[in-house]
Amino acid sequence: MIQDISKKIAWLKANPKMLKGIFRGIERETLRIQKNGNFSKKTHPYLIGSALTHRWITTDFSENLLEFITPTSDNIDYLLSFLTDLHSFTASKIKNEYMWPFSMPYFSNDKTHIQIAQYGSSNLGKMKTTYRIGLKNRYGDLINTISGVHYNFSLPTFFWKNWTENKKKENNSDYISAGYLNLIRNYYRFGWIIPYLFGSSPAISPNFLKKTKTKYKFKKNKEDIFYLPWSTSLRLSDIGYTNTKILDLNIMFNDFHQYIESLKNALETPSKKFINIGLRDIDGNFKQLNTNILQIENELYTQIRPKRTTKNGESLVEALKNRGIEYIEIRSLDINPFSPIGISKNQILLLDLFLIWCALIESPKVDKTDFLLITKNWEKIIYEGRKPNQKIYINNKYETKTLIEISDIIFKDLNEIALVLDGNSKNFLYQTVCEEIKLFFHNPELTYSAQCLNFLTKTGIKKTGLCLARQYHKEFIRKNKLNLNKSILEKETIRSHQKQIQIEKEDFLSFEEYIKKK
Repeated sequence: MIQDISKKIAWLKANPKMLKGIFRGIERETLRIQKNGNFSKKTHPYLIGSALTHRWITTDFSENLLEFITPTSDNIDYLLSFLTDLHSFTASKIKNEYMWPFSMPYFSNDKTHIQIAQYGSSNLGKMKTTYRIGLKNRYGDLINTISGVHYNFSLPTFFWKNWTENKKKENNSDYISAGYLNLIRNYYRFGWIIPYLFGSSPAISPNFLKKTKTKYKFKKNKEDIFYLPWSTSLRLSDIGYTNTKILDLNIMFNDFHQYIESLKNALETPSKKFINIGLRDIDGNFKQLNTNILQIENELYTQIRPKRTTKNGESLVEALKNRGIEYIEIRSLDINPFSPIGISKNQILLLDLFLIWCALIESPKVDKTDFLLITKNWEKIIYEGRKPNQKIYINNKYETKTLIEISDIIFKDLNEIALVLDGNSKNFLYQTVCEEIKLFFHNPELTYSAQCLNFLTKTGIKKTGLCLARQYHKEFIRKNKLNLNKSILEKETIRSHQKQIQIEKEDFLSFEEYIKKK
């Protein structure tokens, strides 16, 4: 069922330095709201910098959807501290607004005005806004205000050099890319463990259900919030999370070059559905960047995806093709409402262990039949993950195991990996997290989703959200007095505005010409 990796773990124990130098990065989204809980109607605050050019504070889909981006680092405490400083700095500049602490936005009605993010008059800025107009026309604006946390992760190059078999037959980027694809396939097979443990969106606003057919019978509380008794992360479901059908795109993550070609094909192939939307409105304004299956690479919404830092003027596809996979991006994390910054250290420690495990386990190539089975497992966990004695498919559609049976095997390995990592840092953090989080499978009430559902059904999402938002805002204002990065962020605010002006001055092509060149 699950490969015995005791020999591989023994190799790690004999070579513990192979896991020194793990780099991570965090991207956290959060909606700016008014003090009454409604969406902020204000534009992106000038005092926190230009959303187009700021290195660490930008916007996602809408003007009020903030995105905080940390630098990459091999120090978890530094990452969390920097992320806290970004929140504190921002809170100090938006004193009459709060940051919404949940992934799922709250709508009292479907007439909520959502202003698409604006990035100035440059061609680059217009392109970013037009891409978001396309998202609205393709999928709707409510869905695009759903927030999440993205976790970027890379293993040391010397880990891959010493780990990968037949490395002499491949060039440097090829064997590293093959290793990351192995990890990605395993994440699809077993990554449902993340929404089970950390899913925090078991309830949803009725507005999201109006245009969606579902076989699940939702319950309703007095606040008109719909929920399922065993659900974990409705954000990741067909109801909440707009997921491009990677089966239709024939992206199986089996071969690096095939992945690149499949992604290029999606970027270059017109979609009948999106052709029907049209490219421009009657006034000549763009309704989307193009009518292809994907406007740009970022539109490939998956639970995990391969990434590479791009050079100036380079697309992600070009960067991957030229230099291979550099890191992976986990996109299946809900905002953690129990943390002011949306993610906790324990989550990072567990993710580290699990992703290393995914790299070690051999991963057979996946065909469409396999992927359909994988999709069914994720669906089970998303909608009914905490159901007593819940089972999922293993290997084939006729063999099932309970979550407890599978988690016992996985956590036995994770604990062994924890010994290696704790040995490197001379503490017991990873082992402690293993012991604590393993209990979530034996007692589902400990999961984030169960705790969320408990207070959401009793107190309501608006009241709970506002209470947490106020509490966290006060914490951020207090912490900003000790913000070690305050002067750096003030300087970055000024630099970002100057950079935007410079970009706008240097444009010489019309927007139409600029789009054609992209």
